[in-house]
Amino acid sequence: MLIAANQLAVNMDSGVATPGISFAAATRQSAAETGARNMMAFADQFDRLAIKRLSLTDFRCYRQIRIETDRRPVVLTGVNGAGKTNILEAISFLIPGRGLRRAKLADIARRQTADESPDTMSADGWAAAATLTVGDMNLEIGTGCEAGGGNKRVIKIDGSVKKSQAELGRYTSAQWLTPQMDRLFLEGASGRRRFVDQLICGLDPEHAGPVAAYEHSMRSRNKLLREGKNDPAWLDSIEDSMAQHGIAIAARRQAAVNRLRAVIHRGYGVFPGANIAMSGALENWLESDPALAVEDRLRQSLSESRSQDIESGASSFGPHKSDLTVYHSGTGMEAALCSTGEQKALLIGIVLAAARLQTEERGHAPLLLLDEIAAHLDETKRQSLFEIIALLGAQAWMTGTDENFFAPLGSGAQRFRVADGAVEAV
Repeated sequence: MLIAANQLAVNMDSGVATPGISFAAATRQSAAETGARNMMAFADQFDRLAIKRLSLTDFRCYRQIRIETDRRPVVLTGVNGAGKTNILEAISFLIPGRGLRRAKLADIARRQTADESPDTMSADGWAAAATLTVGDMNLEIGTGCEAGGGNKRVIKIDGSVKKSQAELGRYTSAQWLTPQMDRLFLEGASGRRRFVDQLICGLDPEHAGPVAAYEHSMRSRNKLLREGKNDPAWLDSIEDSMAQHGIAIAARRQAAVNRLRAVIHRGYGVFPGANIAMSGALENWLESDPALAVEDRLRQSLSESRSQDIESGASSFGPHKSDLTVYHSGTGMEAALCSTGEQKALLIGIVLAAARLQTEERGHAPLLLLDEIAAHLDETKRQSLFEIIALLGAQAWMTGTDENFFAPLGSGAQRFRVADGAVEAV
């Protein structure tokens, strides 16, 4: 059963402040030079988004847990397989999308153990709920699948059932880094597109709508062509939807990446700067033609490529063909050719820059979900990361197997130990 949410009124209107100090300059200074006062100068200009209480029911390895927190960063430690990442995944369901693992909803429900009675299980039901604070305001969010509800996700905000995941994006946002993303620059373009869309949803919650609509239309078109149902009127309608949503996606990606490029090229602390851009046919068209003309061109291209797409089984044109290009701004080297350590540092720098940009544009930093973030960073990089998180005023949820990695945070973080389906404060 979905965890009930209390009825609370919340006004989410917020202005966008202008930072009073240079973010890049502040992060290049050592902690001893800046001190706590300068570290908080940036963050104090904005509201704080934080989880006060996180409750999970039949989620992955957890039968039922409740974690009480404040606005400080959260450190979760435990052995591999203890369930640390499951907690980050639960938080990632508090924003639109499929979560950081992109798992099927039916696969998230806790599995029955050998010593449990079937009566203790909730079939395929699971729930994640949180009390959030934004500035001085409280908000209750719950999401999950009700027992017997199949693969349908239920969303509640302040006790009211919402029809669309997009509603979540109005109130909360999160960015994450997981070990699986370490190969982002080496593997296929689809992962980089999802990465860009994740970043953009933090800046523009409405971006999730066109992405979902485009993917639905593209699947419909591919299915029709694959089954030989070459109905011109039907395909025209689907391709019209793909053209409208496809250009909206491409234009938003291009605009967001351009804004992000202006922030990320300098680098932060010890994390290198990056030159980033979207590349692809649509992006090239948008460089020279207005959006409406590009929309017409995409519509025509889809129509003319039907025979070709029947053979390939996929659509030849659209934003699903675009890619994110990343170059190390210091060396000019393509990210895919950089060392493993440089790639990790570039990725962290991009996420931190996106968090910085979101803080300025939306008035609060996103939640940061950083899985095993400290394990492959040297002491200097760990210290710089912790300083930047403090400067942003972000509630970062960080996992690791070694508590000593997080010792520099001191009393600036709250710590929990995860083991055997239980979480306890340290």
